[in-house]
Amino acid sequence: MDYQILLDKAKEVSKNSYSPYSRFAVGACVVGASGNIYEGCNFENSSYGLTICAERNAIGSAIAAGEKEITAVAIYSPNSKDCLPCGACRQVISDFSSKEGIDIITEGENGPIVRNFNELLPERFRL
Repeated sequence: MDYQILLDKAKEVSKNSYSPYSRFAVGACVVGASGNIYEGCNFENSSYGLTICAERNAIGSAIAAGEKEITAVAIYSPNSKDCLPCGACRQVISDFSSKEGIDIITEGENGPIVRNFNELLPERFRL
C-alpha cells in the first residue's frame, strides 16, 4: 500500500471538515482487511461531546460497508504535521485492529511517518 496515496486521500477529505468551533480540520483514510479504502472527516457540534473525529467517521464508513478489521489508518490535518489520534479514537482503532497492531500514517516534514498502533496504545484493553 502506498502510504502517500492514503495521506493524499486524507488531505482531500479534510477539506470537507465541519469544524467551526475548533477550526481544526482533520481527514482520515482507513484501509479495511478487504483492501478497500474508506474516508472520513471530523464534524463538530455545538454540544462538544457529540463531535465525531475523522478517524471514527472513516471507521464507521468501513463498518457500514461490512469491514470488521482495519489494516491501516492515515490521518491528516492542515493545522498540524504528525496529527495523531485522540484517546477515544485510539480505543476505537484498537477494537478493529489485529493483536500485532496496524500502521498509523501521519504527515511528516519529509514524507509519511509510519508507526505501529501498539506504540500509541501499548498494553491495550481487548476482549
